[in-house]
Amino acid sequence: MQLLLNIDVPDIDTASAFYTQAFGLQLGRSLFAGQVRELLGAPLPIYLLAKAAGTAPFAGSTAERSYQPHWTPLHLDLLVEDLDDALARALAAGARQEGPIQNQAWGRLVGLRDPFGHGCCLLQWQGQGYAEVDDGQHD
Repeated sequence: MQLLLNIDVPDIDTASAFYTQAFGLQLGRSLFAGQVRELLGAPLPIYLLAKAAGTAPFAGSTAERSYQPHWTPLHLDLLVEDLDDALARALAAGARQEGPIQNQAWGRLVGLRDPFGHGCCLLQWQGQGYAEVDDGQHD
């Protein structure tokens, strides 16, 4: 199985600039007459999809796309070597910080919002990362 990530955005050019500047990703291919941009440099391909606010996310949906700040149970975590440097770069590119940096047994974490309201987190491992809090229960 291969994993890829699609991020709906209302402005493909602004999104391309943000994600390349904030996280050091590189532009790859432009697809579908410029309505999709590929971002490279992460362990999986990321595609920015131009989708206008107010449009239906799937056929028959009664919901509409909204780019207001929102919470979703599926979100993007970016593992970085230096959280302070990565945070400064993301903020300079237009991210909004959501609360203070948190220190955990496994490392450091800070929440962000991209210019379109999507939440994401920057994580920096400490020691063995999540293995630091392994409770020994495995299926």
